[in-house]
Amino acid sequence: MINQRIIAHFHESADLKMQAASVLAQPIAQAVELMFTALSNGNKILACGNGGSAADCQHFAAELVGRFERERLPLPALALTVDTSIITAIGNDYNFNEIFSKQVQAFGQAGDVLLAMSTSGNSANVLAAIEIALERDMRVVALTGKGGGAIGKALTDADVHICVPHDRTARIQEVHLLTIHCMCDGIDVALFGGDAND
Repeated sequence: MINQRIIAHFHESADLKMQAASVLAQPIAQAVELMFTALSNGNKILACGNGGSAADCQHFAAELVGRFERERLPLPALALTVDTSIITAIGNDYNFNEIFSKQVQAFGQAGDVLLAMSTSGNSANVLAAIEIALERDMRVVALTGKGGGAIGKALTDADVHICVPHDRTARIQEVHLLTIHCMCDGIDVALFGGDAND
């Protein structure tokens, strides 16, 4: 019984990735271009999300500051999910919905990119961070699912929305992880050319 459930998970995940490839390739490419432009101009990428999305933000930042698949100089990326003192101070003194927006106010500058992740598209603190980012003339790359929710509606034409066409959180997160790897690879190729395996 459990074996069949496990196999079903693998099949559903693989099927979604294949279906999503043609839908998401273009927005992922647009996200790479946006991030490449920011990094080339000396700007940085800030990332925010909750739960599994928080872990994905940290994963993304680690791949840029450390390395993805090639040796290169560190790239400036910061996950806004890691400083427990900042997060708990803001949550306690103000409101949990401001834990990311206040950090965007502190660290974000015009030309930076905010990577905003929410499987539902409705995370209030991520939405608040997007609003501040847009006020500061930053661009936003939003990774969502379930139709995109309020986040999808908040973006401008200059931003990029990568919305996984699925309603199951686990499946959306799996595609988000693949998307992160595609973005890291695309950034490396755009900045340094060739193939990581050359």
